[in-house]
Amino acid sequence: MKSWNKYSSSLADETFDAIIIGSGIGGLCSAALLALHGKRVLVLEKHFKLGGWTHTFRRGKYEWDVGIHYIGEVHKKHSFARRIFDCITDSQLQWSKMDDNYDRIIFPDRSYDFVAPRQRFKEDLIDYFPQEEAAIVTYMDLLYQVALAARPYFTNKVMPRWLGNLTYPFMNRKFYKYSDRTTHDMITELTNNEQLLGVLTGQWGDHGLPPRKSSFAMHAFVARHYLDGANYPTGSSRSIAETVSDLIEAHGGKLVVKAGVEEIVVKNDRAVGVRMEGGEELIAPIVISNAGVVNTFDRLLQEYPGRSSMHGYLDNVVPTASHICLHLGFKKSARNLDFGTTNLWIYPGYDHDQNVAEASKGPDAEFPVVYVSFPSAKDEAWDKDHEGYATMEAITMAHWDWYTDWLGQPWKNRDEDYEALKKKLTDRILDIVFKHVPQAKEHLDHAELSTPLTVNDLANYSLGEMYGIEHSPQRFRQRWLQPYTDVKGLFLTGQDVATVGLSSAVFSGLMTASAILKKNLFKSL
Repeated sequence: MKSWNKYSSSLADETFDAIIIGSGIGGLCSAALLALHGKRVLVLEKHFKLGGWTHTFRRGKYEWDVGIHYIGEVHKKHSFARRIFDCITDSQLQWSKMDDNYDRIIFPDRSYDFVAPRQRFKEDLIDYFPQEEAAIVTYMDLLYQVALAARPYFTNKVMPRWLGNLTYPFMNRKFYKYSDRTTHDMITELTNNEQLLGVLTGQWGDHGLPPRKSSFAMHAFVARHYLDGANYPTGSSRSIAETVSDLIEAHGGKLVVKAGVEEIVVKNDRAVGVRMEGGEELIAPIVISNAGVVNTFDRLLQEYPGRSSMHGYLDNVVPTASHICLHLGFKKSARNLDFGTTNLWIYPGYDHDQNVAEASKGPDAEFPVVYVSFPSAKDEAWDKDHEGYATMEAITMAHWDWYTDWLGQPWKNRDEDYEALKKKLTDRILDIVFKHVPQAKEHLDHAELSTPLTVNDLANYSLGEMYGIEHSPQRFRQRWLQPYTDVKGLFLTGQDVATVGLSSAVFSGLMTASAILKKNLFKSL
Protein backbone atom coordinates (compact mmCIF):
# COMPACT_ATOMS: atom_id res chain seq x y z
CA MET A 1 0.00 0.00 0.00
CA LYS A 2 1.45 3.33 -1.08
CA SER A 3 2.07 6.01 1.55
CA TRP A 4 1.21 9.64 0.82
CA ASN A 5 3.19 12.80 1.47
CA LYS A 6 1.66 15.18 4.02
CA TYR A 7 1.16 18.86 3.36
CA SER A 8 4.02 21.19 4.25
CA SER A 9 3.91 24.99 4.28
CA SER A 10 7.15 24.91 2.26
CA LEU A 11 5.01 24.22 -0.82
CA ALA A 12 4.29 27.96 -0.82
CA ASP A 13 7.85 28.47 -2.04
CA GLU A 14 7.38 26.25 -5.10
CA THR A 15 6.02 27.14 -8.52
CA PHE A 16 3.07 25.28 -10.04
CA ASP A 17 1.11 25.73 -13.25
CA ALA A 18 -2.09 24.36 -11.75
CA ILE A 19 -3.48 23.55 -8.31
CA ILE A 20 -6.13 20.85 -8.03
CA ILE A 21 -8.40 20.84 -4.96
CA GLY A 22 -9.47 17.29 -4.15
CA SER A 23 -7.98 13.97 -5.25
CA GLY A 24 -11.10 12.23 -6.49
CA ILE A 25 -10.66 10.62 -9.87
CA GLY A 26 -11.85 13.73 -11.74
CA GLY A 27 -9.12 15.79 -10.12
CA LEU A 28 -6.51 13.08 -10.58
CA CYS A 29 -7.41 12.68 -14.26
CA SER A 30 -7.22 16.44 -14.83
CA ALA A 31 -3.86 16.57 -13.08
CA ALA A 32 -2.45 13.62 -15.01
CA LEU A 33 -3.47 14.98 -18.40
CA LEU A 34 -2.07 18.42 -17.62
CA ALA A 35 1.16 16.80 -16.40
CA LEU A 36 1.39 14.83 -19.64
CA HIS A 37 1.18 18.15 -21.49
CA GLY A 38 4.06 19.72 -19.60
CA LYS A 39 2.21 21.43 -16.74
CA ARG A 40 3.56 21.17 -13.19
CA VAL A 41 0.59 20.31 -11.00
CA LEU A 42 -0.13 20.18 -7.29
CA VAL A 43 -2.98 18.03 -5.96
CA LEU A 44 -4.27 18.98 -2.49
CA GLU A 45 -6.32 16.43 -0.52
CA LYS A 46 -7.93 17.24 2.84
CA HIS A 47 -8.29 13.58 3.83
CA PHE A 48 -5.31 11.48 4.96
CA LYS A 49 -5.57 9.32 1.82
CA LEU A 50 -5.69 10.16 -1.86
CA GLY A 51 -8.39 8.93 -4.19
CA GLY A 52 -11.72 10.31 -2.99
CA TRP A 53 -14.34 7.59 -3.46
CA THR A 54 -11.65 5.27 -4.86
CA HIS A 55 -9.68 4.92 -1.63
CA THR A 56 -9.91 1.91 0.67
CA PHE A 57 -9.57 1.33 4.41
CA ARG A 58 -8.30 -1.59 6.44
CA ARG A 59 -9.08 -3.32 9.69
CA GLY A 60 -6.40 -5.95 10.26
CA LYS A 61 -6.49 -8.42 7.36
CA TYR A 62 -9.68 -6.89 5.96
CA GLU A 63 -9.82 -4.16 3.33
CA TRP A 64 -12.89 -2.48 1.82
CA ASP A 65 -13.49 -0.03 -1.00
CA VAL A 66 -15.66 2.96 -0.11
CA GLY A 67 -17.29 3.73 -3.44
CA ILE A 68 -16.06 1.65 -6.37
CA HIS A 69 -17.98 -1.59 -6.77
CA TYR A 70 -17.91 -2.38 -10.49
CA ILE A 71 -16.95 -0.66 -13.75
CA GLY A 72 -18.12 -1.45 -17.27
CA GLU A 73 -16.31 -1.40 -20.62
CA VAL A 74 -12.69 -1.28 -19.36
CA HIS A 75 -12.08 -4.96 -20.21
CA LYS A 76 -12.31 -3.90 -23.87
CA LYS A 77 -8.90 -2.40 -24.67
CA HIS A 78 -10.25 -0.16 -27.42
CA SER A 79 -13.17 1.25 -25.42
CA PHE A 80 -13.00 4.95 -24.67
CA ALA A 81 -13.03 4.39 -20.90
CA ARG A 82 -10.13 1.93 -21.11
CA ARG A 83 -8.11 4.31 -23.29
CA ILE A 84 -8.47 7.12 -20.75
CA PHE A 85 -7.41 4.89 -17.87
CA ASP A 86 -4.44 3.52 -19.82
CA CYS A 87 -3.41 7.07 -20.68
CA ILE A 88 -3.45 8.44 -17.12
CA THR A 89 -1.88 5.34 -15.52
CA ASP A 90 0.71 4.56 -18.21
CA SER A 91 -1.23 1.28 -18.67
CA GLN A 92 -0.25 0.16 -15.16
CA LEU A 93 -3.81 -0.15 -13.85
CA GLN A 94 -5.13 -3.67 -14.37
CA TRP A 95 -8.70 -4.95 -14.27
CA SER A 96 -10.27 -8.14 -12.93
CA LYS A 97 -13.17 -9.33 -15.08
CA MET A 98 -16.32 -10.18 -13.13
CA ASP A 99 -18.67 -13.05 -13.90
CA ASP A 100 -20.96 -12.47 -16.88
CA ASN A 101 -23.83 -12.36 -14.40
CA TYR A 102 -22.86 -8.98 -12.99
CA ASP A 103 -26.15 -8.04 -11.22
CA ARG A 104 -29.03 -9.98 -9.66
CA ILE A 105 -32.25 -8.02 -9.07
CA ILE A 106 -34.13 -9.65 -6.19
CA PHE A 107 -37.80 -9.18 -5.25
CA PRO A 108 -39.88 -11.06 -2.68
CA ASP A 109 -41.36 -13.40 -5.30
CA ARG A 110 -38.33 -14.05 -7.55
CA SER A 111 -34.99 -12.78 -8.86
CA TYR A 112 -33.74 -11.67 -12.29
CA ASP A 113 -30.17 -12.00 -13.53
CA PHE A 114 -28.45 -9.36 -15.66
CA VAL A 115 -25.99 -11.30 -17.79
CA ALA A 116 -23.49 -10.05 -20.39
CA PRO A 117 -23.10 -9.66 -23.29
CA ARG A 118 -25.91 -7.39 -24.43
CA GLN A 119 -27.53 -9.99 -26.68
CA ARG A 120 -27.76 -12.41 -23.76
CA PHE A 121 -29.15 -9.60 -21.58
CA LYS A 122 -31.90 -8.93 -24.12
CA GLU A 123 -32.71 -12.60 -24.63
CA ASP A 124 -32.97 -13.19 -20.87
CA LEU A 125 -35.33 -10.24 -20.46
CA ILE A 126 -37.54 -11.62 -23.20
CA ASP A 127 -37.50 -15.05 -21.50
CA TYR A 128 -38.57 -13.39 -18.25
CA PHE A 129 -41.26 -11.32 -19.99
CA PRO A 130 -42.19 -13.04 -23.29
CA GLN A 131 -45.26 -10.83 -23.82
CA GLU A 132 -43.06 -7.72 -23.67
CA GLU A 133 -40.59 -8.51 -26.46
CA ALA A 134 -41.46 -5.43 -28.53
CA ALA A 135 -41.07 -3.15 -25.52
CA ILE A 136 -37.73 -4.71 -24.60
CA VAL A 137 -36.33 -4.39 -28.14
CA THR A 138 -37.37 -0.72 -28.26
CA TYR A 139 -35.92 -0.11 -24.80
CA MET A 140 -32.54 -1.54 -25.82
CA ASP A 141 -32.52 0.71 -28.88
CA LEU A 142 -33.27 3.74 -26.71
CA LEU A 143 -30.17 3.10 -24.59
CA TYR A 144 -28.01 3.58 -27.65
CA GLN A 145 -29.94 6.56 -28.94
CA VAL A 146 -29.23 8.32 -25.65
CA ALA A 147 -25.51 7.55 -25.93
CA LEU A 148 -25.34 9.01 -29.43
CA ALA A 149 -27.28 12.12 -28.43
CA ALA A 150 -25.01 12.65 -25.40
CA ARG A 151 -21.84 13.09 -27.45
CA PRO A 152 -22.59 16.60 -28.76
CA TYR A 153 -24.12 17.53 -25.38
CA PHE A 154 -20.86 16.90 -23.52
CA THR A 155 -18.69 18.22 -26.36
CA ASN A 156 -20.53 21.53 -26.10
CA LYS A 157 -19.42 21.87 -22.46
CA VAL A 158 -15.72 22.07 -23.38
CA MET A 159 -15.94 24.38 -26.37
CA PRO A 160 -14.71 27.96 -25.93
CA ARG A 161 -17.58 29.68 -24.15
CA TRP A 162 -18.51 31.98 -27.02
CA LEU A 163 -18.69 29.05 -29.44
CA GLY A 164 -20.48 26.84 -26.93
CA ASN A 165 -23.14 29.52 -26.42
CA LEU A 166 -23.62 29.85 -30.17
CA THR A 167 -23.97 26.13 -30.86
CA TYR A 168 -25.78 25.20 -27.63
CA PRO A 169 -29.34 24.90 -29.04
CA PHE A 170 -28.28 22.74 -31.96
CA MET A 171 -25.88 20.41 -30.13
CA ASN A 172 -28.20 19.65 -27.21
CA ARG A 173 -31.63 19.38 -28.80
CA LYS A 174 -31.59 15.60 -29.35
CA PHE A 175 -30.17 14.88 -25.91
CA TYR A 176 -32.89 16.90 -24.17
CA LYS A 177 -35.51 14.64 -25.77
CA TYR A 178 -34.30 11.99 -23.33
CA SER A 179 -32.83 13.93 -20.40
CA ASP A 180 -35.99 16.04 -19.95
CA ARG A 181 -38.07 12.91 -19.38
CA THR A 182 -38.12 10.81 -16.23
CA THR A 183 -37.18 7.15 -16.40
CA HIS A 184 -40.72 6.20 -15.38
CA ASP A 185 -42.31 8.29 -18.14
CA MET A 186 -40.07 6.88 -20.87
CA ILE A 187 -40.44 3.22 -19.90
CA THR A 188 -44.19 3.36 -19.25
CA GLU A 189 -44.64 4.59 -22.82
CA LEU A 190 -43.24 1.21 -23.85
CA THR A 191 -45.02 -1.03 -21.35
CA ASN A 192 -47.54 -0.93 -18.51
CA ASN A 193 -46.00 -4.02 -16.91
CA GLU A 194 -45.00 -2.90 -13.42
CA GLN A 195 -42.78 -5.91 -12.86
CA LEU A 196 -40.79 -5.20 -16.01
CA LEU A 197 -40.44 -1.55 -14.99
CA GLY A 198 -39.15 -2.65 -11.58
CA VAL A 199 -36.61 -5.01 -13.15
CA LEU A 200 -35.34 -2.59 -15.82
CA THR A 201 -34.79 0.07 -13.15
CA GLY A 202 -33.25 -2.35 -10.65
CA GLN A 203 -29.90 -0.52 -10.79
CA TRP A 204 -31.33 2.86 -9.77
CA GLY A 205 -29.06 2.84 -6.73
CA ASP A 206 -26.09 3.30 -9.09
CA HIS A 207 -27.21 6.90 -9.66
CA GLY A 208 -29.37 7.55 -6.61
CA LEU A 209 -32.90 8.37 -7.83
CA PRO A 210 -35.91 6.08 -8.33
CA PRO A 211 -37.73 6.03 -11.70
CA ARG A 212 -40.26 8.83 -11.16
CA LYS A 213 -37.50 11.29 -10.22
CA SER A 214 -34.49 10.30 -12.29
CA SER A 215 -33.66 11.54 -15.77
CA PHE A 216 -33.99 8.77 -18.33
CA ALA A 217 -30.63 9.86 -19.74
CA MET A 218 -28.91 8.97 -16.47
CA HIS A 219 -30.72 5.64 -16.30
CA ALA A 220 -29.63 4.88 -19.86
CA PHE A 221 -25.99 5.75 -19.14
CA VAL A 222 -25.89 3.27 -16.24
CA ALA A 223 -27.84 0.44 -17.89
CA ARG A 224 -25.81 0.60 -21.10
CA HIS A 225 -22.49 0.86 -19.25
CA TYR A 226 -22.60 -2.76 -18.04
CA LEU A 227 -24.26 -4.51 -20.98
CA ASP A 228 -21.01 -6.10 -22.15
CA GLY A 229 -19.78 -6.97 -18.67
CA ALA A 230 -18.30 -5.52 -15.51
CA ASN A 231 -14.87 -5.32 -13.89
CA TYR A 232 -13.08 -4.47 -10.68
CA PRO A 233 -9.65 -2.84 -10.21
CA THR A 234 -7.00 -5.50 -9.61
CA GLY A 235 -5.39 -4.81 -6.26
CA SER A 236 -8.58 -3.09 -5.02
CA SER A 237 -9.86 0.37 -5.87
CA ARG A 238 -6.90 2.08 -4.18
CA SER A 239 -4.76 0.93 -7.13
CA ILE A 240 -6.49 3.61 -9.20
CA ALA A 241 -5.07 6.54 -7.22
CA GLU A 242 -1.77 4.76 -6.76
CA THR A 243 -1.16 4.29 -10.49
CA VAL A 244 -2.41 7.75 -11.49
CA SER A 245 -0.30 9.42 -8.82
CA ASP A 246 2.78 7.54 -10.03
CA LEU A 247 2.34 9.09 -13.47
CA ILE A 248 1.79 12.58 -12.04
CA GLU A 249 4.93 12.35 -9.91
CA ALA A 250 6.94 10.98 -12.83
CA HIS A 251 6.09 14.18 -14.71
CA GLY A 252 7.15 16.53 -11.91
CA GLY A 253 3.83 16.94 -10.13
CA LYS A 254 3.14 16.68 -6.42
CA LEU A 255 0.27 15.20 -4.42
CA VAL A 256 -0.19 15.83 -0.68
CA VAL A 257 -2.71 14.78 1.96
CA LYS A 258 -3.97 16.54 5.09
CA ALA A 259 -4.04 19.63 2.92
CA GLY A 260 -7.30 21.43 3.66
CA VAL A 261 -8.07 24.42 1.46
CA GLU A 262 -9.81 27.31 3.19
CA GLU A 263 -10.45 29.54 0.19
CA ILE A 264 -9.85 30.00 -3.52
CA VAL A 265 -8.03 33.32 -3.83
CA VAL A 266 -9.54 35.59 -6.49
CA LYS A 267 -8.10 38.95 -7.54
CA ASN A 268 -9.64 41.12 -10.25
CA ASP A 269 -12.07 38.31 -11.13
CA ARG A 270 -9.22 35.88 -11.71
CA ALA A 271 -8.24 32.88 -9.59
CA VAL A 272 -4.61 33.23 -8.54
CA GLY A 273 -4.24 30.39 -6.04
CA VAL A 274 -5.58 29.01 -2.78
CA ARG A 275 -5.39 29.87 0.91
CA MET A 276 -4.80 26.88 3.13
CA GLU A 277 -6.41 26.22 6.50
CA GLY A 278 -3.11 27.18 8.12
CA GLY A 279 -3.15 30.56 6.38
CA GLU A 280 -0.48 29.97 3.71
CA GLU A 281 -1.21 31.05 0.16
CA LEU A 282 -0.20 28.80 -2.73
CA ILE A 283 -0.07 30.61 -6.05
CA ALA A 284 -0.88 29.26 -9.53
CA PRO A 285 -2.53 30.70 -12.65
CA ILE A 286 -4.98 27.78 -12.85
CA VAL A 287 -7.11 26.39 -10.02
CA ILE A 288 -9.26 23.29 -10.53
CA SER A 289 -11.91 22.44 -7.96
CA ASN A 290 -12.79 18.78 -7.61
CA ALA A 291 -14.60 19.51 -4.35
CA GLY A 292 -18.12 19.50 -5.86
CA VAL A 293 -20.09 22.54 -6.95
CA VAL A 294 -21.76 23.03 -3.55
CA ASN A 295 -18.45 23.11 -1.68
CA THR A 296 -16.85 25.27 -4.37
CA PHE A 297 -19.51 27.99 -4.51
CA ASP A 298 -20.74 27.73 -0.92
CA ARG A 299 -17.43 27.40 0.95
CA LEU A 300 -14.37 28.08 -1.16
CA LEU A 301 -15.46 31.39 -2.69
CA GLN A 302 -16.90 33.05 0.40
CA GLU A 303 -14.71 36.16 0.11
CA TYR A 304 -15.19 36.61 -3.64
CA PRO A 305 -17.39 39.68 -4.34
CA GLY A 306 -19.05 38.00 -7.33
CA ARG A 307 -19.92 34.93 -5.30
CA SER A 308 -23.63 35.76 -4.94
CA SER A 309 -24.41 35.21 -8.63
CA MET A 310 -22.45 31.95 -8.71
CA HIS A 311 -23.95 30.79 -5.43
CA GLY A 312 -27.36 31.38 -6.96
CA TYR A 313 -26.71 28.52 -9.36
CA LEU A 314 -27.10 26.14 -6.45
CA ASP A 315 -30.80 27.03 -6.15
CA ASN A 316 -31.36 24.97 -9.31
CA VAL A 317 -29.83 21.71 -8.11
CA VAL A 318 -30.55 19.32 -5.24
CA PRO A 319 -27.99 17.24 -3.32
CA THR A 320 -28.50 13.49 -3.49
CA ALA A 321 -29.59 11.47 -0.50
CA SER A 322 -26.94 9.80 1.60
CA HIS A 323 -26.37 6.17 2.54
CA ILE A 324 -25.19 3.78 5.18
CA CYS A 325 -22.72 1.02 4.38
CA LEU A 326 -22.08 -2.09 6.44
CA HIS A 327 -18.54 -3.40 5.95
CA LEU A 328 -18.28 -7.08 6.79
CA GLY A 329 -15.23 -9.31 7.27
CA PHE A 330 -15.19 -13.11 7.27
CA LYS A 331 -12.59 -15.60 8.49
CA LYS A 332 -12.78 -17.70 5.37
CA SER A 333 -11.92 -17.09 1.73
CA ALA A 334 -14.48 -15.83 -0.78
CA ARG A 335 -13.92 -19.00 -2.77
CA ASN A 336 -14.70 -21.26 0.18
CA LEU A 337 -17.72 -19.14 1.06
CA ASP A 338 -18.93 -19.41 -2.55
CA PHE A 339 -19.47 -15.66 -2.79
CA GLY A 340 -19.03 -15.16 -6.51
CA THR A 341 -18.82 -11.68 -8.03
CA THR A 342 -22.50 -11.04 -8.80
CA ASN A 343 -23.90 -7.96 -7.06
CA LEU A 344 -27.22 -8.40 -5.27
CA TRP A 345 -29.96 -5.75 -5.39
CA ILE A 346 -32.54 -6.74 -2.76
CA TYR A 347 -35.90 -4.96 -2.85
CA PRO A 348 -39.09 -5.15 -0.75
CA GLY A 349 -41.28 -4.65 -3.84
CA TYR A 350 -41.30 -3.71 -7.54
CA ASP A 351 -42.36 -0.07 -7.05
CA HIS A 352 -39.05 1.64 -6.29
CA ASP A 353 -40.58 5.08 -5.80
CA GLN A 354 -43.01 3.71 -3.24
CA ASN A 355 -40.19 1.86 -1.51
CA VAL A 356 -38.19 5.11 -1.23
CA ALA A 357 -41.20 7.08 -0.01
CA GLU A 358 -41.89 4.56 2.74
CA ALA A 359 -38.23 4.39 3.75
CA SER A 360 -38.03 8.18 4.01
CA LYS A 361 -40.36 8.15 7.02
CA GLY A 362 -37.47 7.37 9.36
CA PRO A 363 -34.53 5.09 10.18
CA ASP A 364 -36.89 2.40 11.52
CA ALA A 365 -38.78 2.08 8.21
CA GLU A 366 -38.19 -0.79 5.81
CA PHE A 367 -35.09 -0.35 3.66
CA PRO A 368 -35.92 0.61 0.05
CA VAL A 369 -33.00 -1.49 -1.19
CA VAL A 370 -30.02 -3.39 0.17
CA TYR A 371 -27.16 -3.62 -2.30
CA VAL A 372 -24.62 -6.37 -1.55
CA SER A 373 -21.13 -6.41 -3.09
CA PHE A 374 -18.25 -8.89 -2.72
CA PRO A 375 -14.96 -7.00 -3.25
CA SER A 376 -12.70 -9.85 -2.14
CA ALA A 377 -14.28 -12.13 -4.73
CA LYS A 378 -13.96 -9.54 -7.50
CA ASP A 379 -10.26 -8.77 -7.03
CA GLU A 380 -7.95 -11.32 -8.67
CA ALA A 381 -5.06 -10.12 -6.47
CA TRP A 382 -6.95 -10.34 -3.16
CA ASP A 383 -5.21 -13.49 -1.88
CA LYS A 384 -1.80 -11.87 -2.22
CA ASP A 385 -2.29 -9.92 1.02
CA HIS A 386 -5.53 -11.34 2.44
CA GLU A 387 -5.44 -15.11 1.95
CA GLY A 388 -8.07 -16.93 4.00
CA TYR A 389 -10.20 -13.83 4.53
CA ALA A 390 -13.15 -12.33 2.69
CA THR A 391 -15.13 -9.11 2.67
CA MET A 392 -18.62 -7.98 1.81
CA GLU A 393 -20.41 -4.62 1.73
CA ALA A 394 -24.13 -3.97 2.19
CA ILE A 395 -25.47 -0.51 1.34
CA THR A 396 -28.83 1.22 1.68
CA MET A 397 -30.22 4.74 1.58
CA ALA A 398 -30.26 7.10 4.54
CA HIS A 399 -31.11 10.73 5.23
CA TRP A 400 -28.84 13.37 6.68
CA ASP A 401 -31.54 14.73 8.99
CA TRP A 402 -31.61 11.47 10.93
CA TYR A 403 -28.04 11.99 12.15
CA THR A 404 -27.72 15.73 12.86
CA ASP A 405 -28.03 15.23 16.64
CA TRP A 406 -24.49 13.85 16.58
CA LEU A 407 -22.99 16.30 14.09
CA GLY A 408 -20.76 18.11 16.58
CA GLN A 409 -19.32 14.93 18.05
CA PRO A 410 -15.92 13.64 16.85
CA TRP A 411 -15.50 10.89 14.28
CA LYS A 412 -15.14 7.40 15.87
CA ASN A 413 -15.96 8.87 19.28
CA ARG A 414 -19.68 9.64 19.25
CA ASP A 415 -22.03 8.88 22.15
CA GLU A 416 -23.88 5.73 23.18
CA ASP A 417 -27.14 6.69 21.45
CA TYR A 418 -25.33 6.92 18.12
CA GLU A 419 -23.68 3.55 18.64
CA ALA A 420 -27.02 2.04 19.66
CA LEU A 421 -28.62 3.29 16.42
CA LYS A 422 -25.74 1.86 14.42
CA LYS A 423 -26.09 -1.49 16.19
CA LYS A 424 -29.81 -1.60 15.42
CA LEU A 425 -29.25 -0.79 11.75
CA THR A 426 -26.41 -3.31 11.55
CA ASP A 427 -28.59 -6.12 12.89
CA ARG A 428 -31.40 -5.28 10.46
CA ILE A 429 -29.05 -5.28 7.47
CA LEU A 430 -27.43 -8.54 8.59
CA ASP A 431 -30.85 -10.22 8.72
CA ILE A 432 -31.38 -9.36 5.05
CA VAL A 433 -27.84 -10.24 3.98
CA PHE A 434 -27.81 -13.66 5.61
CA LYS A 435 -31.23 -14.49 4.20
CA HIS A 436 -29.61 -14.32 0.76
CA VAL A 437 -26.05 -15.37 1.66
CA PRO A 438 -26.71 -17.82 4.53
CA GLN A 439 -23.41 -19.69 4.20
CA ALA A 440 -21.51 -16.60 5.41
CA LYS A 441 -23.25 -16.16 8.76
CA GLU A 442 -21.18 -18.46 10.95
CA HIS A 443 -17.91 -17.02 9.63
CA LEU A 444 -18.64 -13.34 10.34
CA ASP A 445 -15.69 -11.79 12.18
CA HIS A 446 -16.06 -8.02 11.76
CA ALA A 447 -18.97 -5.64 11.12
CA GLU A 448 -18.57 -1.87 10.88
CA LEU A 449 -21.24 0.61 9.79
CA SER A 450 -20.58 3.98 8.16
CA THR A 451 -23.28 6.68 8.19
CA PRO A 452 -23.84 10.06 6.51
CA LEU A 453 -21.69 11.56 9.28
CA THR A 454 -18.81 9.38 8.10
CA VAL A 455 -19.25 10.73 4.57
CA ASN A 456 -19.28 14.26 5.96
CA ASP A 457 -16.08 13.66 7.95
CA LEU A 458 -14.07 11.82 5.31
CA ALA A 459 -15.45 12.93 1.93
CA ASN A 460 -16.27 16.50 3.05
CA TYR A 461 -19.81 16.43 1.66
CA SER A 462 -21.81 18.81 3.85
CA LEU A 463 -25.01 16.73 3.82
CA GLY A 464 -23.34 13.34 3.47
CA GLU A 465 -24.31 13.16 -0.22
CA MET A 466 -23.65 9.90 -2.01
CA TYR A 467 -23.53 11.24 -5.56
CA GLY A 468 -23.09 15.01 -5.42
CA ILE A 469 -26.17 16.59 -7.01
CA GLU A 470 -29.28 14.71 -8.14
CA HIS A 471 -29.51 13.34 -11.66
CA SER A 472 -32.99 14.70 -12.30
CA PRO A 473 -34.21 16.12 -15.62
CA GLN A 474 -33.58 19.61 -14.25
CA ARG A 475 -29.92 18.84 -13.53
CA PHE A 476 -29.13 18.25 -17.21
CA ARG A 477 -30.56 21.67 -18.11
CA GLN A 478 -27.94 23.48 -16.00
CA ARG A 479 -25.52 24.95 -18.53
CA TRP A 480 -23.19 26.14 -15.78
CA LEU A 481 -22.34 22.52 -14.92
CA GLN A 482 -19.25 22.56 -17.12
CA PRO A 483 -15.49 23.00 -16.64
CA TYR A 484 -15.59 26.79 -17.13
CA THR A 485 -16.72 29.13 -14.34
CA ASP A 486 -17.43 32.87 -14.16
CA VAL A 487 -13.98 33.33 -12.60
CA LYS A 488 -11.09 33.33 -15.05
CA GLY A 489 -8.54 30.66 -14.27
CA LEU A 490 -10.98 28.69 -12.08
CA PHE A 491 -12.24 25.40 -13.50
CA LEU A 492 -14.50 22.63 -12.22
CA THR A 493 -14.13 18.88 -12.57
CA GLY A 494 -15.68 15.75 -11.05
CA GLN A 495 -19.05 14.05 -11.22
CA ASP A 496 -21.02 17.31 -10.99
CA VAL A 497 -19.50 18.40 -14.31
CA ALA A 498 -20.32 15.11 -16.06
CA THR A 499 -22.41 12.46 -14.26
CA VAL A 500 -22.05 9.97 -11.45
CA GLY A 501 -19.75 6.97 -11.69
CA LEU A 502 -16.05 6.30 -11.99
CA SER A 503 -15.92 6.38 -15.79
CA SER A 504 -17.95 9.59 -15.91
CA ALA A 505 -15.73 11.24 -13.29
CA VAL A 506 -12.66 10.28 -15.34
CA PHE A 507 -14.42 11.69 -18.39
CA SER A 508 -14.92 14.97 -16.47
CA GLY A 509 -11.16 15.19 -15.99
CA LEU A 510 -10.70 14.82 -19.73
CA MET A 511 -13.26 17.57 -20.31
CA THR A 512 -11.56 19.92 -17.85
CA ALA A 513 -8.07 19.33 -19.22
CA SER A 514 -9.36 19.87 -22.76
CA ALA A 515 -10.92 23.19 -21.75
CA ILE A 516 -7.74 24.37 -20.01
CA LEU A 517 -5.37 23.30 -22.77
CA LYS A 518 -7.74 24.51 -25.50
CA LYS A 519 -7.09 21.18 -27.15
CA ASN A 520 -9.40 18.37 -28.22
CA LEU A 521 -8.05 15.55 -26.08
CA PHE A 522 -11.00 13.37 -27.10
CA LYS A 523 -9.51 13.03 -30.57
CA SER A 524 -6.08 12.02 -29.33
CA LEU A 525 -7.67 9.12 -27.45
